[in-house]
Amino acid sequence: MTISAPKYIQEIAPYQGGKPITELAREMNLRVEDIVKLASNENPLGISPKAEFAIQEALLDVARYPDGNSFELRDAVSKKFSVSPNQIVFGNGSNDILELAARAYLTSDCETIYSQHAFAVYPLVTQATGAKGVVIPAKNYGHDLDAMLLAVNDKTKIIFIANPNNPTGTLIGKTLLYSFLKQVPSHILVVLDEAYDEYLPAEHKSEAIGWLKEFDNLLISRTFSKAYGLAGLRIGFGLCHPEVADMMNRVRQPFNVNSIAQAAAIASLADDDFVERSYALNQAGMAQLTQGLKNLGLEYIPSYANFISIKVGNASEINQKLLQNGVIVRPIANYEMPEYLRVSIGLFSENAKFLAVLAQILNR
Repeated sequence: MTISAPKYIQEIAPYQGGKPITELAREMNLRVEDIVKLASNENPLGISPKAEFAIQEALLDVARYPDGNSFELRDAVSKKFSVSPNQIVFGNGSNDILELAARAYLTSDCETIYSQHAFAVYPLVTQATGAKGVVIPAKNYGHDLDAMLLAVNDKTKIIFIANPNNPTGTLIGKTLLYSFLKQVPSHILVVLDEAYDEYLPAEHKSEAIGWLKEFDNLLISRTFSKAYGLAGLRIGFGLCHPEVADMMNRVRQPFNVNSIAQAAAIASLADDDFVERSYALNQAGMAQLTQGLKNLGLEYIPSYANFISIKVGNASEINQKLLQNGVIVRPIANYEMPEYLRVSIGLFSENAKFLAVLAQILNR
């Protein structure tokens, strides 16, 4: 073929999501209803009843283009999080927010900084611009903020931080994170990925939105895919200084957030009861899983999110056996954790099936 992409594009390893239930059913000749998926950190409760109603209403107008500026959703987010409307950027999932930041601020002579064992999209969006990613070795499977600061140089343009981190579930304390932001040069954009903040107990809830008044170089990424249950609709948002939002909106695709997603997101923001139920279910499920893992004598990384990473030894082999038994989890060898499986918190029955199948595989 005579048409060639730049080398840095050719070398990108495409992102691999969790295996779909229907795909496993075809591969293993299993019934869809017998399969448990605990691979993609989805909300096992589904979506808010208010969001479901809003989706049905929005379908009536699906022949029209969506509001490209997301006016009503912008107003809802502005009021919910006490930010100015011009501080908000909407994306096709929070992944889109990460990519918009990279497209707006990175060039081939720039560098980004992110942690080992951090979300796979950070290196992807970096490499897609031709920039260089600098990986900082993890500290106890989490971010080593001091080492990240030491890695800053004249080429550094963006620092990516996930809090809680995916796939390890580790959390950076608010005092440490604030101190870190105080030390980052003001010309470097800090992208703080808070996709799992809704799953944090009150004492650990992020205060970063309040820090936007102090740090013009802070971008907070949030999503509706996790606690709000809208993963299939792909909608997320970024909160930042108006000038940063302006730059990101310049590279944002027109109509990047569809009308159904916008309607569902607005309704979801108005349903605190659903989020509270999701949080409570996650807390109970985490307790169920961690107790089960202790009974099996397995090590795991204490997690503050809606998943847990478990050390099982030959993770590839065990994952294959889980698949054969209709249980989908996430091997994370691509995160340099070949002995670990990441398992999402599901319903009580789903967690129980995973533990039972795993015990059978391990003969424990």
